[in-house]
This record gives sequence, C-alpha cells and structure tokens, in this order.
Amino acid sequence: MHSNAMPPEVSGPAGGIPEATVARLPVYLRALYGLAERGISTVASEELAAVAGVNSAKLRKDLSHLGSYGIRGVGYDVDYLVYQVSRTLGLTQDWPVVIVGAGNLGRALANYGGFVSRGFTIAAMLDCDPAIVGSRIARLTVRHVDVLEAVVAEHKVAIGVIATPAGSAQAVCTRLVSAGVTSILNFAPLVLSVPEGVDVRKVDLSIELQILAFHAQRRSASGAETANGLREPRLPARPELTAKA
Repeated sequence: MHSNAMPPEVSGPAGGIPEATVARLPVYLRALYGLAERGISTVASEELAAVAGVNSAKLRKDLSHLGSYGIRGVGYDVDYLVYQVSRTLGLTQDWPVVIVGAGNLGRALANYGGFVSRGFTIAAMLDCDPAIVGSRIARLTVRHVDVLEAVVAEHKVAIGVIATPAGSAQAVCTRLVSAGVTSILNFAPLVLSVPEGVDVRKVDLSIELQILAFHAQRRSASGAETANGLREPRLPARPELTAKA
C-alpha cells in the first residue's frame, strides 16, 4: 500500500508527460472520484481502465508518467492516486476563473457545482448587456466587461472562459491575454488567434453533434442494409490464387 505522505509539488505536464496522457488524466480522475464515492479503497488497473474506457496497458503507461505503478496483486490506492493525478493537473490549488458572457451558456457554467470540487473558483462574471449587468447569477453579481482588466488583477485570474457570441470573442480574448491570462476555454464558434505561450481549449458543441450525426447515419444505413438483406458483393477469387501448385 502506498504511503499517505505527500511528496513535494511537481510541475506536472512540464515534466515530460505526453499531451495525449494529459488529456486522459481528467478521465481517470473522474473515474477515481466515482470509485472513492462507492467506498472502494484499492482498484486493479483492469477495473480502472474499464471504468475510464481505455485499455489497461495504456492506463498503466499513463500512470507510470506520474510515478505510480501500483502493487502487483493489490492494484492502486484510490485516494493516493486521486492526489497524484490532481497534483499533476495542478488541482491541489485553487484556480480563479472569470466567465465572459452571461447568456444561457455562461449561466449554466456558473451554476455548475463541479468546478469548486475540482479546484476552480468562479471569481467573476462579465457581460456588456445592460439588461444583464447587475443581475445575480450563482451568488455572483454580473459586472460590466469594461472592468475586465481590473477583475483579472483583483482576483489574480488564471483562466478565462469565453461564452460570448463569435463576433466579440476575439476582442475579449485579446483583452484577457493583454491582462495576463494565459489559459482560455473558448465556447465561441471560431478559432481564436493568440500569441505564443497562451493555451486555448476550444469547445464546440455543434461540431460534436455533427460527428455524432455522422455515426448515427452510418449505423442507420448499415441497419437498413442488413434488414433488406443487402451485402457488399464478393469479388470472385483470382484464379492464380486458387489454382493448386
């Protein structure tokens, strides 16, 4: 069993962890939280991989980048692995977040309770609509976007969330970057232009739905062919491959 003594903080992804591994760590963390809530203290790599939806070999390789190898015949200590993954992702400290855009999407994000439990604090919500500015959303008073730079400095904002229409997203992004924000989550349907050293993650729900529609269409077409007894024609065997030696 792993010791519960906490090792020194490390720099996480900067320590040479592949980007693909970093992208899977939040999935592992979500699975681990689920196991912990069920009172499971240790988990085998095969079980954790199944819950996370990856193969066990990939999971073991990913976790080895964190210095976690588990114990043969026992598995991984769930609580300690939660700490290791959280530490690597930088979630052992609080990250102040500002949401720009207090429309339906911005409101939904502000009201999502999962941010706080993962180390993210919504420090402020900003908008330019006079009908929205001054209203209360998730215990926050919406402030005018004109004070963006002051808000970033006041709360030491680390992450900016853009939930504005596409037409204003780039201007908001530029202001966030100029104010010192180097991590941006973009929900606007366009590609933002940012300088070197700024990380942008784009979330486009319409693209995800279109991809799902593509797969649904393929399944539907395949099912229709099966129902109608249609099969792709088989090519005749080439004589030179079927002739006896």
